[in-house]
Amino acid sequence: MTDGGSAGAGRAPAARPGVMEISAYVGGASGAAGAARTVKLSSNECAWGPSPKAVEAFEAASKKLYRYPDGGAADLRAAIARRFGLDASRIVCGAGSDEIISLLCQAYLAPGDEALYSAHGFLMYRISTLAAGGVPVTAPETDLHADVDALLAKVTDRTRIVFLANPNNPTGTYLPAAEVRRLHAGLRPDILLVLDAAYAEFVRRNDYEAGIEMVATSENVVMTRTFSKLYGLAGLRVGWAYCPEGVADVLNRVRGPFNVNLPAQAAAVAALADTGWADKVATETIRLRGLAAERLAALGLTVTPSEGNFLLVHFPVTAGRTAQDADAFLQREGVIVRRMEGYGLPGALRISIGTEEETAACLDAVARFVEGWGG
Repeated sequence: MTDGGSAGAGRAPAARPGVMEISAYVGGASGAAGAARTVKLSSNECAWGPSPKAVEAFEAASKKLYRYPDGGAADLRAAIARRFGLDASRIVCGAGSDEIISLLCQAYLAPGDEALYSAHGFLMYRISTLAAGGVPVTAPETDLHADVDALLAKVTDRTRIVFLANPNNPTGTYLPAAEVRRLHAGLRPDILLVLDAAYAEFVRRNDYEAGIEMVATSENVVMTRTFSKLYGLAGLRVGWAYCPEGVADVLNRVRGPFNVNLPAQAAAVAALADTGWADKVATETIRLRGLAAERLAALGLTVTPSEGNFLLVHFPVTAGRTAQDADAFLQREGVIVRRMEGYGLPGALRISIGTEEETAACLDAVARFVEGWGG
């Protein structure tokens, strides 16, 4: 009989290789100490909130919280299929598209396998890869755009997944459909191309495709989407993927049996049906994004052209004028934006698009900061 008190003394459970290399994801700040009023523009949330119909559906679902949700999210998958003209059997829902990304890594990366993405890609690609025991690999970008040739040059025998955020967070840049197809054509059939289209609804470019057609005609392309941005359901965590049949089967084997909660499913179904609300949010976001970019440029700041619901704004390296100085100033003004050191962009701040009032408050504060530079 083993003495449980002495066996293995001095040792503790160890995490699998790769886990301790993860820097835990830190979301955008929510408040500023001492500020009488806070304008939160740090997390790319929907400033107008969810559709009133989604709120109504959420409240109705609250009376059924003692019930398990539909494990297959049948009504939600059917609603997504109707909205986008898809095959519901190839849709997999998750607790945000973050969970879908994690499940793909869990299912398709063996220890030592590589997942590839662009240098300033979404932080969850690295985290999910390491958590699965994989090796994250980055490819350089060109002018803050994903570079197809650079990505293909980084493919090795160990590459199993390529992530492409299109548009990308935090840069806001996108790749035209022809470039995405060129990337896909350059990959082996056993490499999974994951098109992260979280910001697709904010793109107004004739040469852009979210990825639906590529999924429909390929066996190794997955498109992920979210209800957190346009639909304003970030707090409920709802995302989905459109997949080849084989990938959908794999994801349904590894996901939790009730991974999307009951009120989240109900609210998402209602949000999809309220196309008027979604159209209003998209139109206002795009309008204010353009106005904000123009005003920031007029202040002498460099703004990366964005197709998301945010702007990446670059500041000088001169002491007193840096992105860190700007962030500190804005916090004192009660305006919360996102610093970019974690993305390798220490000279920039990411500013989400808020309501007209919130956006104006932020721009006025930035103007005061710049005016303080003097001659």
